[in-house]
Amino acid sequence: MSLSQQIMEQTEETVLHTYNRFPVVFDHGEGVHLYDADGKEYLDFGAGIAVFALGYGNEAYKDALKAQIDKLIHTSNLYYHKPLADAAGQIIRHTGLSKVFFTNSGAEAIEGAIKAARKYAYTRDGSADHEIIAMNHSFHGRTVGALSVTGNSHYQDPFKPLMGGVKFADFNDFESVLSSVTDKTCAIIMETVQGEGGIYPADPEFIRAVRKLCDERDILLILDEIQCGMGRTGEWFACNAYGVRPDIMTLAKALGCGVPVGAFVLNEKAAASSLVPGDHGTTYGGNPLACAAVAKVFELFDEMDLVSHVKKTAPYLEKKLDELVEKYDFLTCRRGAGFMQGIVVKDRPVGAIVKKALEMGLVILSAGSDVIRLVPPLVITEADIDEMIRLLEASF
Repeated sequence: MSLSQQIMEQTEETVLHTYNRFPVVFDHGEGVHLYDADGKEYLDFGAGIAVFALGYGNEAYKDALKAQIDKLIHTSNLYYHKPLADAAGQIIRHTGLSKVFFTNSGAEAIEGAIKAARKYAYTRDGSADHEIIAMNHSFHGRTVGALSVTGNSHYQDPFKPLMGGVKFADFNDFESVLSSVTDKTCAIIMETVQGEGGIYPADPEFIRAVRKLCDERDILLILDEIQCGMGRTGEWFACNAYGVRPDIMTLAKALGCGVPVGAFVLNEKAAASSLVPGDHGTTYGGNPLACAAVAKVFELFDEMDLVSHVKKTAPYLEKKLDELVEKYDFLTCRRGAGFMQGIVVKDRPVGAIVKKALEMGLVILSAGSDVIRLVPPLVITEADIDEMIRLLEASF
């Protein structure tokens, strides 16, 4: 029995089976490549589900984490520490918002954003029966609160009843949103680019109209930038391309580039009238190790000018994908932004393509039931894109 087989069997014996894992045991990474326990090389266009923006083996990133491990890993939020101040300062500077709360994951960031929005409305009028409008085909996480605003019954049905006071509107359909608004509406939550739902960017007219509506009705706009933020679309945050700033933004994934960390970030209005001591907390969130990672990620993004690199290189990726769609009848269209791209497939199971690509040495993902999802490290080059196209075609 190979080492990989031993590891897979041990995992299946001991770990709760909530994932249908691919039969690969990844051992290490370098640049934009992963290597399994048997030494096989894989070109990575999944980045751990849009997490490893810097690629693998970045020495400055590793050194920052090692240095922090030698100093202090955890203190709890009862005390101050410098990495917290540094990481928060970077987030506020880059988002243009006012206050940040660090979490351990994206789902926890969504939970905190929901609580902040409800507390804001409660502070305003003393009522506890407020409603949130979310989007159909959205995905915000698997905890009860995050699941409650995830517009997909497949994820929700086994766990009902969920959190009440949630209505669902159609993404990119402003009239659908407007017809759902009542005097009880306290927040509208959406992904700036829908991810799991099939890689759908917000239409400019739609997101701007929603922002205007929120301003007029004193409704908080929550933008989920967990997957599409941190430079992935060629902007620091996807909403920047629309000239729209949310009242609350949620972040995770590439925020720590592998270290588990998330955050929800509030503008001055939301921060001043929502959560106060005793309303929300976390033991591990914002610990020195996680914050050292966040601070270093922002520093490296700036030093490497990664956002500009995405903006410069994305048109080449889009061109090559458009050529694929033109070439193959079973590919119907491409959609996305920057290095968050989807190819729609008809008459072929996407899962089979993803599996075959892995066998060929290419890591790709799916989104929904009919979309090939490409969310590579932000350091990929045109040569990496060419190699991805070659391997993807071989997989077809």
